[in-house]
Amino acid sequence: MMQIVVVSDTHSRNEILDILEERYKDAYAFIHCGDLEDDPRYYPRWLIVRGNNDYFGKFREDLRIKVGSHRIYVTHSHRCSYLYREKNLERLAQEYGCDIVCYGHTHISKVTNQNGILMVNPGSCWLPRAGKEPSYALINIEGSRVEAKIIEQKDWDF
Repeated sequence: MMQIVVVSDTHSRNEILDILEERYKDAYAFIHCGDLEDDPRYYPRWLIVRGNNDYFGKFREDLRIKVGSHRIYVTHSHRCSYLYREKNLERLAQEYGCDIVCYGHTHISKVTNQNGILMVNPGSCWLPRAGKEPSYALINIEGSRVEAKIIEQKDWDF
């Protein structure tokens, strides 16, 4: 099984990334969906895209990652329409041949399946909105089977 740790919107509380690296030492990949607010070179294990608050260092606007037989599209999604965000992301995933989308910006955790595309928003592990708890996501891939779940983390040890 390949496990992927997904976060977004840490907004400078990046010691969280160290905690997650320690907690999930055997993870296949670590994905940050933007708003790191730091230089990504300090986090070599993380695949990081630019968020609307990322001004330090060089970031990719989006990423496409192949994991086994699956393709993951990673974006912050701040350039997507608020009302049609998931529809726009579904269209981009189809265009890029991806069956999983990891996105952030909303600070609201959510996992849905949209016309066969797994949509994963880990929320924010530091500044959640809409009454949600601080959170991140885990994606488990085993062959053709994919499962994503939100992990709520009320207290961080720092």
